[in-house]
Amino acid sequence: MANLTLSIDDDLLRRARIRALERDTSVNSVVREFLEEYAGKSPAEEGMRQFLEVAARSQASSGPGGRSWTRDELYDRGR
Repeated sequence: MANLTLSIDDDLLRRARIRALERDTSVNSVVREFLEEYAGKSPAEEGMRQFLEVAARSQASSGPGGRSWTRDELYDRGR
């Protein structure tokens, strides 16, 4: 994780620390959450979102009764 140095007015930082304490968090966490929202989703998160959208639209199914294999059937190696 990278460190970031910011120049912030003393009064602004004091007010931010007070607000963060009132919300049982830290200024660091607030800034991190803001940057996550500002920057948007990571490529992995976006890829998963797109995958889940495609899966939701898919017509694939296990049929009306669903799959009914037993564990023994799945692992039967031709005995």
